[in-house]
Amino acid sequence: MSGRAKLGVLVSGSGSNLQALLDACARADYPAEVALVVSNVPTAFALERARTAGVAARALDHKTFGSRADFEKALGDALEAAGVEWVCLAGFMRLLGADFLRRFPGRVLNIHPSLLPAFPGLHAQRQALERGVKVAGCTVHFVDPGMDTGPIIAQAAVPVLSGDDEAALSARILAAEHRLYPLAVKLAVTGAVRLENGRAVSSVGPSVDAAGLRNPGEPG
Repeated sequence: MSGRAKLGVLVSGSGSNLQALLDACARADYPAEVALVVSNVPTAFALERARTAGVAARALDHKTFGSRADFEKALGDALEAAGVEWVCLAGFMRLLGADFLRRFPGRVLNIHPSLLPAFPGLHAQRQALERGVKVAGCTVHFVDPGMDTGPIIAQAAVPVLSGDDEAALSARILAAEHRLYPLAVKLAVTGAVRLENGRAVSSVGPSVDAAGLRNPGEPG
């Protein structure tokens, strides 16, 4: 693939992970650019982040569609019309069905605030605290029709500290997400990590140094 990969970013909320991707794409050496941001929540602040960055932004309120299939068709049509090649979920609070995923085979990514397969779904940080784990973190994975069940691309570990509450742990994990997601997207769009037979396969060894969040082989 020549040129920079075109990303479509799906959001439902404030869009801090979108901002991390926008900041990465603003660098001349980054191999991707955001072509379109779509939110299913018309009031999401993420749309303002996109517009501030000069990126096309569109609201598609899922509540105005007669069915999930209708919403996902319109979503896929909007992404394809913008020339999107890779879809990045960034706090997008909707499960995507198999028909949508078939339009972007092996090219839909998500970030989740736990070390999957532990604590999928909502309130992952709260789940981690309730179970008393000593290490939490975040995961970037390929999306399949399940909830946070797709093949893992990269992870970053975050310590759980004495006295942590949900807000404190969430903030520490979110800081790691902002570093991990742009790196994982870079690995995916350049083919350094790819989907093969239902597994994420790396051509460059371990995809992430969880402590340093640096590219494989990059000096520390």
